[in-house]
Amino acid sequence: MSPKRKPRKRRGSVFGRIVFVVLSSIFLLVVFAAGTIAGIVYAYSRNLPDINKIADFQPSRSTRIYARDGTQLATLFRQNRIWVPISEVPVFARNAFVATEDRNFYQHHGIDFYGIARAAYADYHHDRFQGASTITQQLARALFLSNEVSISRKVQEALLAMEIERYYTKDEILERYLNLIYFGSGAYGIEAAAHEYFGRDVAHLTLGQAAMLAGMPAAPSAYSPYVSLARAKDRQRHVLDRMVAAGYITDAQATQAENAPLELVGERATGLLSYKYPYFTTYVIQRLESQFGTRAAYEAGLRVDTTLDPHLQGLAQDAVDWGVRQAGVEGINAHQAALVAIRPSTGEILAMVGGKGFSLEDQFNRAWQAERQPGSSFKAYVYTAAIDSGMPPTTLIDDSPVHYPMGDGSAWSPMDDDFRFLGPVTLRYALAQSRNIVAVKLAEQLGIDRVIEYAHRMGVRSKLEANLSLALGSSVVTPLDMAAGYATIADQGIHIDPVAIRLVEDSLGAPILDNRYPVENEVFSAGTAYIVTSMMEGVINEGTGYPNAQIGRPAAGKTGTTSDFRDAWFVGFTPDLVTAVWLGNDDYRRMNESYGGNIPARTWARFMKAALAGVPKHDFAYPAAEVQKIAYCGDPHKFEYYLPGTAPGGCAAGSYFSRRHADAFVPGGLAQNGR
Repeated sequence: MSPKRKPRKRRGSVFGRIVFVVLSSIFLLVVFAAGTIAGIVYAYSRNLPDINKIADFQPSRSTRIYARDGTQLATLFRQNRIWVPISEVPVFARNAFVATEDRNFYQHHGIDFYGIARAAYADYHHDRFQGASTITQQLARALFLSNEVSISRKVQEALLAMEIERYYTKDEILERYLNLIYFGSGAYGIEAAAHEYFGRDVAHLTLGQAAMLAGMPAAPSAYSPYVSLARAKDRQRHVLDRMVAAGYITDAQATQAENAPLELVGERATGLLSYKYPYFTTYVIQRLESQFGTRAAYEAGLRVDTTLDPHLQGLAQDAVDWGVRQAGVEGINAHQAALVAIRPSTGEILAMVGGKGFSLEDQFNRAWQAERQPGSSFKAYVYTAAIDSGMPPTTLIDDSPVHYPMGDGSAWSPMDDDFRFLGPVTLRYALAQSRNIVAVKLAEQLGIDRVIEYAHRMGVRSKLEANLSLALGSSVVTPLDMAAGYATIADQGIHIDPVAIRLVEDSLGAPILDNRYPVENEVFSAGTAYIVTSMMEGVINEGTGYPNAQIGRPAAGKTGTTSDFRDAWFVGFTPDLVTAVWLGNDDYRRMNESYGGNIPARTWARFMKAALAGVPKHDFAYPAAEVQKIAYCGDPHKFEYYLPGTAPGGCAAGSYFSRRHADAFVPGGLAQNGR
């Protein structure tokens, strides 16, 4: 018998077991790895921010302020950002960012695994770090995370990016990205950057400009053309090359864009020094903050259209500068001045100059912040109250000595600066010649509370002291107050609060403040306004404003000079424009005999002539139904005007001027609040 053979081990079964063991191990490793990854994902995802907040996210946006002709006056911001919809960003500009920052942006779902591998390969072979964050990851980091470099932050960033991609379109993601990133020089978002570097909207960028902007976010301090133009140009070429590689543009287009002029606007001043017409602009900012709050003014992305006329503002500054210079030439010792111009029919502030020069050291706006005694320019309110109460301009009041007891046992005796007493004079003459005693006696007859009521209703906002010296301008007011008050006379008795802002729109373009349709309040009749205006025309044509305030067209106004020559004023108007001018010193130093009829009147006339150069000359509107026109007795060529029921039975009694007035003189006494 042959011996039995031992069975042979099959090699295939051993190999199979090995394969099985290996595959099982791999499977277990995969399961373990998957479980571990799932655990990590679960752990990190539990504390992820709610990406739905992206829809409600409102980053700080810049507020822009414009003059009435569209000139940009200022940009207010915590972060200089102007939000722009993706539809307004040119396609080539979008492509520049995609090609540079995230070539596969339109293919991936938040994480670019190919980009990660490419970056790792580049890091290995070039011994330098290359980022692999997608645009979506960068957005997630900017919105929800810090710039901390750690594995945990990268995991959260990736998870957030995938979540964002689930709920938002590529255009929505790109829009938010382009509006959030920082471009250097204080510019956040592509629209602000387009203005900061090229002075234009993003919609009007060239390919070369867009390529330069696309290269900045990686390192704004290094790639800004304001830091190094050479580095910025190298970076621009890199972006253009990436666009060529991605198929967005051709080599020829890239070369043309690289060689095209950049048209950089250059670094601009920031803060207050960046404002155009800062006296007016800072006033507008104050009004914005007062009405909407500081946060909204600087962060809500408002559009503010103002009433400023840049041409008139330039003329106003020229007039103020001239007035201060002339004061120096004539030895008057006045170092500051202010001017406010208002359109009476709308209340719009067309020009506002608060001094001879705005600077970081001197931001004080004397046009609305300086409260000074108006002197005799305040008499306009006294005479308006008198005419409206039924006193005709021919009313006689005795220009004679008067004494008012004071609380300390002494007496106040108002005087005129010429120390004369003229006897009975008409209201018309007394206003034209700015007779102090007549104004005080008139205020006494009316009651000082009535004068205060008229002044406030006409536009004076300052607190007024209820004493008879108020008739001579003893309480303080601002030039803006005076312009507003006189505008009520110029607008036929209708008061409109002065406004510097025409329209405010929110970041979506919806109006939130509209002053284009002014609120009108009738303070007195058009008849009263016309009579007072005719009396104030006499100030310019025959009175204390003659001849310096004459401007070659119908105009009315009033001079003002305070005690010891500490303030000098001229406030006047035509049917189209009201202007108040103040001259003085911030420290209340006495000027050298500076009357309102001198440099303030000449400053006023200089501005008014230039401002109205293109406006046809025309008379003040004559309200025939509310005024009676009657010739003077013995002088049929001169007329007086009366409210209905106040005219004499025959001719207008009382002459405008009597020669004996010029000869009357009483020595002694102290002049107060004269011309």
